[in-house]
Amino acid sequence: MPATPTANCLNIVMAASEAVPYAKTGGLADVVGALPLELIRHGHRVSLVLPGYRNFAAERQFGKTAARFRIPTMGVTAEVTLEEEIVPITVGLHPLRVLAVRYNPYFDRSGLYQDQLGDYPDNLDRFVLFCRAVLETVRFLADVRGEVVDLLHLHDWQTALCAVYLKTLALKGTELRSLKTLLTLHNVGYQGVFPGEEFAKTDLAPALFSPSGLEFFGSINCLKGGIIFSDSVSTVSPTYAKEIMTKEFGCGLEGVLASRGEELRGITNGVDVTAWNPGTDPYLPAHYNVADLSGKQVCKRRLQQELGLPNLDVPLLAVIGRLTPQKGFDLLGEIIPELMALDVQIAMLGTGDRSMEQQFLAAQARHPDRIGLCIGFDEGLAHRIEAGADMLVMPSRYEPCGLSQLYSLRYGTVPIVRRTGGLADTVIPFRPSTAQGKRATGFHFVDASADALLSTILLALQVYREHDTWHLLQQAGMKTDVSWTQATEQYVRLYRSVIEKDRNVAREC
Repeated sequence: MPATPTANCLNIVMAASEAVPYAKTGGLADVVGALPLELIRHGHRVSLVLPGYRNFAAERQFGKTAARFRIPTMGVTAEVTLEEEIVPITVGLHPLRVLAVRYNPYFDRSGLYQDQLGDYPDNLDRFVLFCRAVLETVRFLADVRGEVVDLLHLHDWQTALCAVYLKTLALKGTELRSLKTLLTLHNVGYQGVFPGEEFAKTDLAPALFSPSGLEFFGSINCLKGGIIFSDSVSTVSPTYAKEIMTKEFGCGLEGVLASRGEELRGITNGVDVTAWNPGTDPYLPAHYNVADLSGKQVCKRRLQQELGLPNLDVPLLAVIGRLTPQKGFDLLGEIIPELMALDVQIAMLGTGDRSMEQQFLAAQARHPDRIGLCIGFDEGLAHRIEAGADMLVMPSRYEPCGLSQLYSLRYGTVPIVRRTGGLADTVIPFRPSTAQGKRATGFHFVDASADALLSTILLALQVYREHDTWHLLQQAGMKTDVSWTQATEQYVRLYRSVIEKDRNVAREC
């Protein structure tokens, strides 16, 4: 049922460097693609601002020019075009408005941030321009469209300078001077660090290149600037919010983050429960639900065939993600010999460090009837692995939120995770009491070690043989609410707490 007009409607502009289905390199795109839609379903108005990458005109309905801006950068004026796509939403008062900042010298490239040679050397120039264009977009919405924007929601280092510019540059118009900002940190490991001698490119006062500003061990740190100058800061799970204020997880910014204290909020991500639904998923050979899991066995047999594995009734372990040490897959690599001595199979999908890819390819070559491996990414195969596997192995050293474990819960695939970040918040560990209470949804281990991972997999395999207990784990996971509903409500409360410090925003949309 469409939302009805409300005096509590908010008008949010969301800025990010990627969003599904427009551009994606990781989980950031999934979050930014889903949250605006949920906000609209809750009765709010959202405009999403993205860089106008190469594929936008060809694959989406962009092309309508909404505005043109002249943005000064390092003594040169850039002619920027703002293109618009209107995305109808079946539930909600408003469509989603997506605005693409088109400047081909910076964004008409094969990759978002890098190519086969590595990071683009002018990434600072690119996202300085993008941040300036985001602010011009807000001004355009106010001056031309007659809209009052309540809050600018920023995501990661690529948009962090928006908050700095709002607080430091002499900006024309009350619509910018009064604009509030929320910066969401999806992974503090990515900070936008550039050589200090490039600071002039930011067009900020030299005094801001200091330890109390954007200076970071002689370099520019865009994320640090955003953390300092945003009106509020959030991250993608409560546990990760606590972790990043420590030296182990703060990546050098723990002191800056701790200075925000209780203002740093952790809101756990959700997933698109329409796209990730084992009862309707078009990628699956059979469908199933919490009341009838028989289709999951069909999915398992077909997955084994797809990966070239024999159709054996043995536990099938899923591994999906970036093959990097951050994800803990080096720990998994260490215990492959022990796992191959057990009666199990592994279904693996991912790409990452070349050495780690080669390690798992070699393991597959040694055990072709035990390991099914696909190097790369395939959306359909990811869905089929989640549906066909019995358990998911996710041994991350740190994990701000994580999405794979949420998909696994949804699909009755029991997660085995390291107790960190969002993994700790979303998977209830197995113990006899939690299992019998129908609350346990997976398995935790604490130490980032191969031994701890192996011990926990062995425990999971033992419980797997106890069919009734395993079925309780599957049911509890599938009944877990992993949708965006709760997260969206928390974001709206946070938006209001930031906005209402200075003014009353209640009005009818």
